[in-house]
Amino acid sequence: MNHELQRLQPYPFEKLTALKNAVTPPAELPHIALSIGEPKHPAPAFVAQSLIDNMARLANYPTTKGLPELRQTISQWAEKRFSLTPGSLDAENNILPVNGTREAIFAFTQAAVNRTDDALVLSPNPFYQIYEGAAYLAGAEPYYLNCAAENNFIPDYDAISADIWQRCQLLFLCSPSNPTGSVTDLATLKKLIALSDQYDFIIASDECYSEIYLDEAQPPVGLLQACAELGRDDYKNCIVMHSLSKRSNLPGLRSGFVAGDAALLGPFLQYRTYHGCSMPVQTQLASIAAWNDEAHVLDNRDQYRQKFDAVLEILSPVMDVKKPDASFYLWAPTPIADDAFAQGLFEQQNVTVLPGSYLSREKDSTVPGANYVRMALVATVDECVEAAKRIRAYVESLSS
Repeated sequence: MNHELQRLQPYPFEKLTALKNAVTPPAELPHIALSIGEPKHPAPAFVAQSLIDNMARLANYPTTKGLPELRQTISQWAEKRFSLTPGSLDAENNILPVNGTREAIFAFTQAAVNRTDDALVLSPNPFYQIYEGAAYLAGAEPYYLNCAAENNFIPDYDAISADIWQRCQLLFLCSPSNPTGSVTDLATLKKLIALSDQYDFIIASDECYSEIYLDEAQPPVGLLQACAELGRDDYKNCIVMHSLSKRSNLPGLRSGFVAGDAALLGPFLQYRTYHGCSMPVQTQLASIAAWNDEAHVLDNRDQYRQKFDAVLEILSPVMDVKKPDASFYLWAPTPIADDAFAQGLFEQQNVTVLPGSYLSREKDSTVPGANYVRMALVATVDECVEAAKRIRAYVESLSS
């Protein structure tokens, strides 16, 4: 077996299960899960109907490149959403459908990394663990960029040495961030594009939370949007990854796309023809329906706004919490160690949150996710309110 498999750490939820198994929650309190980022809002009925209407397409092999009409729909959506130059995101060359962003992150890394002894894959810390595992299995070393509160949980890119940039083959961005909800601004994106030009590395921007934001007047900017503002309509060395999982409450559809530099997507397409991961035709047709509708996305954001307002009103007096730039996460500092907080909260209140240290690695003698927990406000408004009340009661019990 590939010896790099031994370097993979347990997934955060495996650690969380072990942590919870050591205690017993109160049976009289129904469990409320704020740990996993799985949307609980109803999936759009018209998407489900599209799947039903096209079940006969089970008889068809899908192509790796996907249906032209899906790629065209994605092109039109992305050009409008991110103010791209019309026609610059060519459906034939600049877009590939993928089975969700996790699959795309892992697969793209395998295709992109040149297996040299000193190859680095840079990612934020805390982070989505697939960045790390994909780097190891591609024969590269992950290099963690600490995200601190004083910089709005965005890495300090100015502190990275020239030697690290020279070794960097792939830089992962996550904006809006999982787990912090922070958004990388346009000026920073342009700075990173300039660094990519100077040191010749790929920027891969994981933007799967881009449509979950709280201010309708300020949608998160994207990497291709920064390219467009710079007049870089070839999107050189830049790709973005998007998904319907969060935007449309369709995590089980496993549908997303990769878009950007055609010079990168051509070889990636070749890799994928061997990888055997083409999206079923009926899923592609349902995806077209989802990307073509914004009404359900607006409703989605309204529901998250209600939850943030209600939860923050309850928690703010006892915890230093605030609305994120975007996403459906609260990244909350804890008064005790984050794993002890999560375990105690489960034991006393039967509420599950995710310790921030499970999403981090030690770097420069610090674990940037330590003493934080991630709360995913994915349950109903009533459940989120009840969870917030229980969390407040638990926090108050710690100081009594």
